[in-house]
Amino acid sequence: MKFVEKREEPDEFVSWKEKANDDWTPTYGILAGPPKQAVHQALLAEQGWICCYCESQIDENDSHIEHLRPQSDPTVDALDFSNMLCSCQRDTRKGEPLHCGNAKGDWYDADLFVVPIDPACEERFEYTGDGRILPSQQAAVAAAETIDKLALDIRKLNARRVEAMAPFLDEDLAEDELRRFVTGYLAKGQDGRFNPFWTTIRHMFGGLQN
Repeated sequence: MKFVEKREEPDEFVSWKEKANDDWTPTYGILAGPPKQAVHQALLAEQGWICCYCESQIDENDSHIEHLRPQSDPTVDALDFSNMLCSCQRDTRKGEPLHCGNAKGDWYDADLFVVPIDPACEERFEYTGDGRILPSQQAAVAAAETIDKLALDIRKLNARRVEAMAPFLDEDLAEDELRRFVTGYLAKGQDGRFNPFWTTIRHMFGGLQN
């Protein structure tokens, strides 16, 4: 899980909400068209086009707007941009295991949910060579519960992490090449995108950075 630094909500979204009057109240249920697209794009850009939970690479076609605190909570403003992130798995195919926002559903526990907007979230998980995600000793109970509720340790995601690590294990890579490779992989691209499974690569190979 990579830290997501929240930014200002997009102007299109602000303008849409400001149209509220005695006859019309903006709600998340009717958010659509350009204002919703602006929110979706802003969230993707915030996160560098990786899922807020598993860090799979995403775009507007295979991701959905995720509420950290669920909309079912009567105290939550569903239009609060600071409560929104972007999660993978927009469409769920029959038989495909749910994970990330779809697995989380309405679950929320302030004491047991490690959230991406927490600057310390990256240090609360560890990764292994076989692609597993495990709790670190920092907030181990909360990290374990988060992994379980979001299904972050399922076979599908573990396989993707192994795939991301594979190029770094090429025995033909010289040490200097490997260092440059790691440094380049962990740098945000000029297009504002992060490479997938960023924290996995940082945990496993970050010590080799130039």
